[in-house]
Amino acid sequence: EATFTAGFSWPEIAWLNGYGPTETTIWSTTQSVRGAPDSIPIGRPIANTRIYVLDRHLEPVPVGVAGELYIGGEGVVRGYHRRAELSAERFLPDPFSRKPGARMYRTGDLARYRDDGTIEFMGRIDHQVKIRGYRIELGEIETELGRHPAIQECVVVARDEADSDPRLVAYLVPKGTAPATEELREHLRETLPEFMVPALFVSLASLPLTPNGKIDRKRLPAPEQHKPRMQAPFVAPQN
Repeated sequence: EATFTAGFSWPEIAWLNGYGPTETTIWSTTQSVRGAPDSIPIGRPIANTRIYVLDRHLEPVPVGVAGELYIGGEGVVRGYHRRAELSAERFLPDPFSRKPGARMYRTGDLARYRDDGTIEFMGRIDHQVKIRGYRIELGEIETELGRHPAIQECVVVARDEADSDPRLVAYLVPKGTAPATEELREHLRETLPEFMVPALFVSLASLPLTPNGKIDRKRLPAPEQHKPRMQAPFVAPQN
């Protein structure tokens, strides 16, 4: 943790949040930020850059709806060196550009447009799961759970069960005392449908990390190791 001199205040600090993969020359969007807000968007595209949030049919999604983030414009690189097959998979023709031969890069990131025109990063597309016939974006659940004022960090995974369907499990690091499970469920129900509300909530002192500082989902403990915090899984009506 940083140590500041007396009289320091976060609102005095102005900084720039930058987003972008190496495949689009590092930066593609920026957002000017002041202080330490709870939610920080990745902002708007920089000059000569186009940002698209598309569905699986490469059609734009409405404002507020999650989709995959694509990047077009002058910053898109030629492709991967000697990886023609991977280049064809990730670099696609840009159907929204009038420039001949224009391409866009498929980031694999989940995002959505806010009402003010800024873009919100919500996680990775490859964290999409299918439970009881519903396709669920885990990043969308994590984003909404992270809005709870008592949650410092969180991650949601789908854990396979030997005798039943996979179930959603939320791992969280509270800022202090862990909120009650029902409180967290009610918080999520305000913005998410019931099938996206985790069956279990597990409170941890910290989330396991990989050597490069990313969350290591493979090292998350099994819920059975936290039986005091377990809740009965959701059971749908049968008759």
